[in-house]
Amino acid sequence: MASHDNKKQRSLQHGLTSRQVSMISIAGIIGAGLFIGSSNAIATAGPAILISYAMTGLLVLLVMRMLGEMAIANPNSGSFSTYASEAIGPWAGFTIGWLYWWFWVLIIPVEAIAGADILHAYFPGVPSWLFAFLIMLVLAGTNLVSVKNFGAFEYWFALVKVVAIIAFIVVSGLAVFGFWPLAEVSGVSRLWDHGGFMPNGFGTVLGGVLITIFSFFGAEIVTIAADETANPKDKIRRATNLVVYRIAIFYLASIFLVVSLVAWNDPALKAVGSFQRVLEVLNVPGAKLLVDLVVLVAVTSCMNSGLYTASRMLYSLGARGQALSMTKRISGSGVPTVAVLFSTLAGFAGCLVNYVFPGKVFGFLLSTTGAIALLVYLVIAVSQLRMRARAEREGRPLELKMWLFPYLTWLVIGTIVMVLGYMLFSDAYRYETLMTAGVTVFILLVSLTQRRGRVVAQAA
Repeated sequence: MASHDNKKQRSLQHGLTSRQVSMISIAGIIGAGLFIGSSNAIATAGPAILISYAMTGLLVLLVMRMLGEMAIANPNSGSFSTYASEAIGPWAGFTIGWLYWWFWVLIIPVEAIAGADILHAYFPGVPSWLFAFLIMLVLAGTNLVSVKNFGAFEYWFALVKVVAIIAFIVVSGLAVFGFWPLAEVSGVSRLWDHGGFMPNGFGTVLGGVLITIFSFFGAEIVTIAADETANPKDKIRRATNLVVYRIAIFYLASIFLVVSLVAWNDPALKAVGSFQRVLEVLNVPGAKLLVDLVVLVAVTSCMNSGLYTASRMLYSLGARGQALSMTKRISGSGVPTVAVLFSTLAGFAGCLVNYVFPGKVFGFLLSTTGAIALLVYLVIAVSQLRMRARAEREGRPLELKMWLFPYLTWLVIGTIVMVLGYMLFSDAYRYETLMTAGVTVFILLVSLTQRRGRVVAQAA
């Protein structure tokens, strides 16, 4: 009986160190989307993609400030899902929590497949599917043992990404100023030489926002991870305050250098990715190998974070009675093992579907995630609007506050609604938006059905 009580009292442990949480907060906004996906964004909007990145970065900065305000007041592994339950209603927390879990368990196989393809290119004797399953197996094992293992892996993954971007900025900066000895490339004339700074019109800048927003998604992970560290409020405040510098350095500086050194309509840009193309233009030896290694680290890091985040969100849903009760079980080392296993199995299922039905079923499933990032940001903004108003009515002091409340909060809400409307009426994004809406409605109906079942059970 005592043993059973101990199990019930177990909770997530403070297994992450300060430096690990700092690196996790950095790693959250540096994924393969920056190293490779940015080439598609550049091809869409030309050099004006810098405006898209600045607009998206500003939106993410404001959303993180709002989330930071709520997270410092109440650090919780459920993060915005928990706050949505408190501010809007249990149905909102249930829906956004499960949507977020769904997003990450589909991203896990995407990253595993991307990493497997890189390894298969260098070791063609080993099938790609085997690499994908091995990567997932290793990371699932590290996540199951203890949160310290996750933190250690993510710390080194993040460090490699940060060093790679800083090295890229230094090398490219030298080239722009004419000090790079391996190639005669200098200046920033490519920002306007090929059809002007905005060659495809302002509409493509808005389209660029839709592409770039998914590169930034993941910054919110720090508010989930902070619950498993000592002094979570300090970690969240620091991460929230530094996000503006990280966006400016890692995204705006590196993309500025890319569009300065390579023509936006260079066919090789989309073929090999933005970072690799710049290094090729600068005649950096082993450019492909260098970028492949960094991208492999980036996708593995994203997968590691995805598995961690999905499992913690599932654990939080279970703890609130919005998922199977077993998902809230905690091991002796403070790991929600059932939640990790369920999230891993979902990722394995995605991988299996991709290899058994290539380009069909998995592509269909992935399309359902198209607007989830925007829905998460919208829920964060609405939750902060209501919780801040409640705190002010009750006279509760807040350690971190959103700027210019409620005006900036309403601006964010209006902007996200406008972008979602644009996606719905745009031929390029309508299908993904409708697919996301379909999954959202389904989860919402499940939530309402579960709630009605509880009311009937209590009445009986």
